[in-house]
Amino acid sequence: MSLVESEGTAAPAGNAAAYSVSELAFALKRTIEDAYGFVRLRGEISKVTRHASGHIYLSLKDDKSAIDAVVWKGSVRGLQCQPETGLEVIVTGRITTYPARSSYQMVIESMEPAGVGALLAQLERLKAKMQAEGLFEAARKRALPTSPAVIGVITSPTGAVIRDILHRIRDRWPCRVMVWPVVVQGAEAAAQVAAAVRGFNALDGSGDLPRPELIIVARGGGSIEDLWPFNDEALARTVAASAIPLISAVGHETDTTLIDFVSDRRAPTPTAAAEMATPVLADLKATVLNFEQRTARCIQRAMELRRARLDGASRGLPRPEALLGLASQRFDLAAGRLTAGLSRNVAAHERDLVRTAARLTPQQLQRPIILRAERLASLTPRLDAATRRLVERREERLERADRLLRSLHPEAPLARGFALVRKPDGTLVRSAAVLKPGDAVSLKFADGSADATVDGAPPRPAERKPAPQKGNPDQGNLF
Repeated sequence: MSLVESEGTAAPAGNAAAYSVSELAFALKRTIEDAYGFVRLRGEISKVTRHASGHIYLSLKDDKSAIDAVVWKGSVRGLQCQPETGLEVIVTGRITTYPARSSYQMVIESMEPAGVGALLAQLERLKAKMQAEGLFEAARKRALPTSPAVIGVITSPTGAVIRDILHRIRDRWPCRVMVWPVVVQGAEAAAQVAAAVRGFNALDGSGDLPRPELIIVARGGGSIEDLWPFNDEALARTVAASAIPLISAVGHETDTTLIDFVSDRRAPTPTAAAEMATPVLADLKATVLNFEQRTARCIQRAMELRRARLDGASRGLPRPEALLGLASQRFDLAAGRLTAGLSRNVAAHERDLVRTAARLTPQQLQRPIILRAERLASLTPRLDAATRRLVERREERLERADRLLRSLHPEAPLARGFALVRKPDGTLVRSAAVLKPGDAVSLKFADGSADATVDGAPPRPAERKPAPQKGNPDQGNLF
């Protein structure tokens, strides 16, 4: 500050306009973004922070410098590898500034490991993490079905892998194969394979699509970069959570991916996976035939053994004639006595029948009938008199009811000069207060009906006379 300014006199203004802090900050921001709108950068990741909003904040460094970076939430899922501390990566994006702190940072749009060594290091760290969680334990792996009726295959529909699997299954075992087409290479491969595993597990078998009893995830061989989607952590956890047994057949025999460790069985090749999944029908037929022959031989040996044992036991038994001789003799004696006994029984019953028939005569049978007829004849006059009295009482009651009915009939007063007054809708007029001048009414007499119109005002109701006061009328009322 000059001496003139300190004494309160104004200094002469210069030609340059004064920037505000925000103007300068945003001018620098536009300049840097225009100059570094696309940057490809290689470095080591450090200070990884995953925010609750889904954004990832990190730093990229080398042996001399470091730069802050951010991965917005929408770009996280498209990364080829997830940021981890110590991982060397190659990122692409743009440089921008954060005016509130006068700092600059890189907005990362894509990220890939810097080399095979970095990929393997990342894979080893992920394997150690999942092994510590127990996802590689043999106790959690399920046995494969021995004779599956439906097999689900997750692979590319255009490669040679699916043709090899179908051909091998067709030669070995008759079953239904459901193919879920996916891409098996690139950024979208892991997400599509995981979605296919979840899709097969979501089937309940109630519709047209049956539920697979076994799943095969297959892909041909390739470099570690080509097979890297099958090292995805989300895919590995989806395979581990599958309720359907799963065979991993990714790459050749020397290739190993992360899902090989979490699957229920690993196949060295896709063709080997088809052989693991299905039995050989011819071998099963031969096995069944062998069991049938062995069963027949066992039954034959058992029958021969029991026949020999029966022959040995029969030699120790007495002859049938000796066992049945006494019983046969007793049967003959009883049969001889049976004929004479039957004859005597018939003769005794015949004598009893003759004695009983002698006591049965027509007069004895007719006597109860005669007695009942005489009793009925004595009761007939009394019954006729009682019936006549009952009929007379009923006739008297019927006459009284008929007289009462005629006296209560609603049209009986018409013969004495009365008339029924009805409205046009047929309702009966019971009071003159409901009628107004000009209303149409119908009058019914004893000999016919006539229509009429009400004329004049309706009569006023009769006024009640006041009740006479008790006591002296000249005396005043105190209340």
